[in-house]
Amino acid sequence: MREIIFDTETTGFDPQNGDRMVEIGCIEMIDRIETGQSFHCYYNPERPMPKAAENVHGLSDVFLSDKKLFAHGAEELLAFLGDSNLVAHNAQFDFNFLNAELVMCGYKEISRFRMIDTLAIAKSKHPGAKLSLDALCSRYGIDRSHRVKHGALLDAELLTQLYIELTGGRQIGLGLADDSSGSDSTNMKPIVQQAPRRPFMAVREHHASADELARHKKFIEGIESPLWTKV
Repeated sequence: MREIIFDTETTGFDPQNGDRMVEIGCIEMIDRIETGQSFHCYYNPERPMPKAAENVHGLSDVFLSDKKLFAHGAEELLAFLGDSNLVAHNAQFDFNFLNAELVMCGYKEISRFRMIDTLAIAKSKHPGAKLSLDALCSRYGIDRSHRVKHGALLDAELLTQLYIELTGGRQIGLGLADDSSGSDSTNMKPIVQQAPRRPFMAVREHHASADELARHKKFIEGIESPLWTKV
């Protein structure tokens, strides 16, 4: 199962108001394992960068001025995405911008049936909690100390770890064992490490001694108006 975890940076909040996507970062994962393959690109938005947006991601007009237009890199991006499901945090936001850019240069929108929203998953698991990427990374112990500003590829890398945690985490107790047919890595298979069985111990018999019974009787007799005498 191939999935793409991705994030975008933009000039604002709404492509319908003329905001544009300026960066996209994608991480490939197959069967919940990162493959090491990624896609990352900056785009010239052909419009000024609002200061509020620049303060979030640090991408200035000067930095983006010599970057390619989205239309000139759309085919390369679509080839990387393929027909895989696409995972994003608050995925409606990222899909809105990605599809707006695709439509502007003559491509079809990506079906939202391919969308997996980690924000929706987090809401169902942690109702009422803070659900930003930063807050969830803190909850799951994901190191984000190197994250000074938002960045599409960096955030996609963090989201990949978060997505794994939100959907069950790494499987504990799985290792690799060589198949008897050879030592090649293609012959390696997962094994489940079982905890050793504890030895069976018979129930120990215990009988009170005559001295213990006598001291117990004396103790009971010293209790004033015990409840069991009133039943």
